[in-house]
Amino acid sequence: MTDTEVDKLKLMIVDDELDNLDLLYRTFRRDFQVYKANHALSALEILDKEGEMAVIISDQRMPEMNGTEFLSRTVERFPDTIRILLTGFTDVEDLVEAINSGQVFKYITKPWNPERLRTLVEQATDTYRLVKKRTHELGRALRRESLFNAVTTAIRESLDYGTMLQKIAATIGQAFEATYCILRPVEGDRLTQDLFSYHDPKTYLPSFSFNPDISIEKVLETSHYQLTQDINYEGNACNYLVVPLSYQQHLLAVLTVYQCGGDRPWQEEDIQLIAGVAEQAALALSQAKLYQHLQEKQEQIRAELEVARQIQHNLLRQSLPEIKGAKLQACCYPAREVGGDFFEVFVHPKGDLWLAVGDVSGKGVPAALFMASAISVLRRELSQETPAQPNIVMENLNYALCNDLIGNNCFITLVLACYTPTTKELVYANAGHIYPLLWSCQDSVAETPNYLKVRGIPLGILPKWQAKSGQLILASGDTLLLASDGITEATVSNKLLFSEKTEGGVQPVSRSMLNQDGLWQLLQSEAQPLSLSHLLARIQADNHIQEDDQTILSLEVL
Repeated sequence: MTDTEVDKLKLMIVDDELDNLDLLYRTFRRDFQVYKANHALSALEILDKEGEMAVIISDQRMPEMNGTEFLSRTVERFPDTIRILLTGFTDVEDLVEAINSGQVFKYITKPWNPERLRTLVEQATDTYRLVKKRTHELGRALRRESLFNAVTTAIRESLDYGTMLQKIAATIGQAFEATYCILRPVEGDRLTQDLFSYHDPKTYLPSFSFNPDISIEKVLETSHYQLTQDINYEGNACNYLVVPLSYQQHLLAVLTVYQCGGDRPWQEEDIQLIAGVAEQAALALSQAKLYQHLQEKQEQIRAELEVARQIQHNLLRQSLPEIKGAKLQACCYPAREVGGDFFEVFVHPKGDLWLAVGDVSGKGVPAALFMASAISVLRRELSQETPAQPNIVMENLNYALCNDLIGNNCFITLVLACYTPTTKELVYANAGHIYPLLWSCQDSVAETPNYLKVRGIPLGILPKWQAKSGQLILASGDTLLLASDGITEATVSNKLLFSEKTEGGVQPVSRSMLNQDGLWQLLQSEAQPLSLSHLLARIQADNHIQEDDQTILSLEVL
């Protein structure tokens, strides 16, 4: 066995599936001394022979002995070993009990993500090394247990990265009775201008008596601590220790602790303890820095999404045209910053009025991008000198978008209608969208609306889209309503739909999907003239969480 192999940590993998066993072995053999076993009893024999492992990765479902039972048998003999459980069909109670009792460090489900498993094992090895080091230094660590607790408390109470640095400097300075303590962050192997310090209030310290720059430069070059002894202007012996705060070979900050006089100089034990605390603080600083970076990224993403939201909002018609003999209304509310719902109102120079409501599958940015493409292609088609019939426009839309939609496992439902005000003729095509509703206010009592049921498949399902158009003549007082499924699939309470009460006078509350029949009930209870904004406000007030984009458009023939 070579020296390199001796330096490698031991890792054991236990799985009764030989393919998994071989895959795990090849994944980790370069970085670890890997021992493999195809059942738990064999693994116990290897432990008897080879001793403690740094990490054990075990499958849960195995014959003779399952993973949690096997790992539990290793806890008493090898308490420092890090245990990871692979599971495809997990007994939740057994798994929770194993984790809570310390038998399992983490679990990961099959099939696993190789990068995630590597990261998990890396975390496990970092934890193992730290545990072994703490065990080895237990005698010294116990002497300064209060320091560790104080630093941990300071870190947990810190609200941000800067506060954490200040509290670490103050806590270490007080604990080691330092005259002066400075903590300076490092970015790109260079000190930043920020400085976090602690000064013993009982001690006067002229600025010229403390200059650790030379030692700091050595720390930046070597990443090793520097201890220097000197005599101050009063003739007292002084020590200053410069310690790097590094995590995974990344220098995060430099800690300088200065002690002038004192009852006793620092012993090697104190120096090692400061270095140990610095290591603990470095881990926390790394996590805090990562968290700060993630917050900045999230803020950047929020800002970019806000810009995207505004751009998408501007893609929709900001004002609706005034049509003689007709009244138009439209509302669109995405569930997130951006969404996949859209509507279009287009007046052709020859007088035809085109209406559309569409819904891209999914939510968020991907759906919004397809929504923008769909609107762009639709407007191009409608801007032709003589637009085709709605079903032909649908065919052209599908032809232009299907490759991208199919390639990304997306589709678009869309209803497209062409209304001619002079003849009041309505021609429509439907690509998998919910049925348009048509009713007349001339009917004193309308039990059900007229659902326009001519419909084809959604866009992006097949390379060629084919379906017929529906055709009818509207009359004065007719209302056409186009909506997306974010409205009909909203979960609402029965109180919104029914006003009747039980004999006791109290109506039991239940919640269910609105559906098109429920939407029709709400429409019947709406005050006239119809207001889509008021209708949506009622639905949203009762639907506490908007789970999907909501779009609705109406055409009233006057």
